[in-house]
Parts: sequence; C-alpha cells; structure tokens
Amino acid sequence: MRSDGFKLKNVDPMYMIASYVMDKRYDAMNMVTIDIPLEHISNYLKEKRKQGINISHMAVILSAYVRVVAEFPELNRFIVNKKPYARKELSVSMVVLKAGSNGHGTMSKMYFDKKNTVFEVNDIINRYVDENRNEPDNNGTEKLMKVLLSIPGLMPLGVKVIKFMDRHGWLPKSIIDMSPFHASLLISNLASIRTNHIFHHVYEFGTTSIGITMGNTREIPKRRGDQIFFERCMPLGVVMDERIASGSYFATAFRRLRMYLRNPQLLEQPAEKVVEDYGI
Repeated sequence: MRSDGFKLKNVDPMYMIASYVMDKRYDAMNMVTIDIPLEHISNYLKEKRKQGINISHMAVILSAYVRVVAEFPELNRFIVNKKPYARKELSVSMVVLKAGSNGHGTMSKMYFDKKNTVFEVNDIINRYVDENRNEPDNNGTEKLMKVLLSIPGLMPLGVKVIKFMDRHGWLPKSIIDMSPFHASLLISNLASIRTNHIFHHVYEFGTTSIGITMGNTREIPKRRGDQIFFERCMPLGVVMDERIASGSYFATAFRRLRMYLRNPQLLEQPAEKVVEDYGI
C-alpha cells in the first residue's frame, strides 16, 4: 500500500487498459495552451491593493486550480506501475530562484487544503518562496541530493533503488515528502523571468500527472460582432497525463478554471463542498 495514494478499484476499464498500452508517462502526455484574459484578474488585484492586501497572479491562478481539484478529484490521480491511484494530499511543486544565484534555483513543494481561500493560498506561496529563496540548502530536496552526491557512485545506485521502491510502493513517506517529483501539480511562472510559456514535461519518475507554466503576456485577437479587438492574456502551457481522466473531464475542469479566473472574488470563501474520488 502506498503512503501517498489510495489504489483505485471502481474505475472505468479504459483507464486500466490505457496504463498498459501507454506504460510511460511521456507516452500519455497531452498538451494545450489556455489563454487566460488578464482584465478581471488585474482589476481584482488592484482592488485588493487598495485595501492593503497584496496578492500575486500566481496566487489567483493556483487558488483557482486548488478549487477546481476540490470539484474535479480525478485531476489529483496518478499512475504508478500501471496502477491508478487517488492522491491523499494536494501538493504543488515549484522552482524558486535562489537569492543572488544568477538564475540558479531550488525545487520543493507546497501543501494545500482543498478548502483554502485565495488569501490562504497567497500566504502559503509567500512563505514557501521566502523559505526556499533565503535558506535554499535547508529544504528536504536539497538535503536528499547532498546525501546522494556525498559518496562517489552512490547517486546512480541510489536513484535506481529509489525508482524501484517507488514502483512497488515501498518508498518511505519521508522521501516522498521531500520529493518534488511526487506532487499533484508542477507549476512554473516563466513570465517572472520574461519567458514564453512552454509545455513542461511531467516526469516519468514520481507521480506528477499535470504540469502548468505561466508565460509572457500576449494579445489574442477576438471577434465581437463585426469588430476585431485584442485581449491581453496570460498563456498557460498545460501538460496532462491522459491516463488519469477522459478528455471531456479535463475540458470541463479547465472551463471551470477559466470561470474562477473571470471571477476571483469567488475564491475568497472556502469551497462549499469537496468531491471525493468515486474510485476509492
């Protein structure tokens, strides 16, 4: 039994078959760009600043995603050794640039409650960034890498052992808690380094099933009647492991995400209901 997930039993047989046909996560990657209009988010952030509350674009987007996971639990599934699991927690991996490091970063993960408000998400992100930027050598990921690199020849053997244990559900929870590769979501704000969005790979090692990158703002042509206008949008590069949910499920979930990002005020209150995965 895995410490980080419940093995699913009552699932569509298609998911089981897909895991055998596409037994590698990179075989099952679907990719899409979602252009998020910035007007509603920007207006919301300006209004909050007038109230003395500083909230980031990242916090709004991540808060909306947390809320969507509360309503669409299949987004928090993962596949290991051809078996589907429902994750026991909601965690997000994110790279943080080290202070004065000339572009070098460290990677760890944040933990969220599915009922978190946008204010709570914002606080979690700020605390996470401060801890990892100012004391990057103290997070679990850095400590694990230092141990593996401390003895010549230990890294290749150690990684093989960790991968083997992970496939069979024997990996200790202490290592899973330190691993940024075992997360509900990988997110990266590439706009912060003035870079376009990319389709970030979801690692074969670990359990991360979805990756999202935020890219440079761009103007998207839209048509309204006979008029063409340009709308400022933030592109999200989304990569999904299609073995965890159907295409229509993903589409419905991301439409819901867009709805929350058009109305960030809805994220100020805790989720009224958290939907449990039917396969547990």
